Amino acid sequence: MTRTKKTGMKARGGRVAVIGALGLSSVALAAAPAFAKGAVEITAPHTAQVGKTITVKAHGGDDSAGYLHQLCLEENGFGEGWHQETCSAAVKGDARVTAHGTSARRGNLEFRAVLYGLTSTHDQNPVRLRASDVVTVHVR
Repeated sequence: MTRTKKTGMKARGGRVAVIGALGLSSVALAAAPAFAKGAVEITAPHTAQVGKTITVKAHGGDDSAGYLHQLCLEENGFGEGWHQETCSAAVKGDARVTAHGTSARRGNLEFRAVLYGLTSTHDQNPVRLRASDVVTVHVR
């Protein structure tokens, strides 16, 4: 009888330890911040000739809830600073945009894609969600 009683105590102690560990892990998971996943990618040629068409493509998305997504291509070149070239329509899910242009002179052009979150198609205050790396096109 004593032996059975000790085994019962060990079993109860083991259950309490397992329940405590599960409770602690659930509290730790609930306290951890949730991160939205997404990415923005941009492609452009490494070099281009003066006067020839330069095609820059980008696509991106983010799983942030409640937002429409709009992807914009920005250009920096010849001392002008960053400015928007073109933007996609506001869409649910992944956005894509393509820009075609030419350069009238030699030098380096930099491009980046920026993903914005909008609450509606006419949102006046978009939220910047992500930006791509900068790609450089050498115009010869």
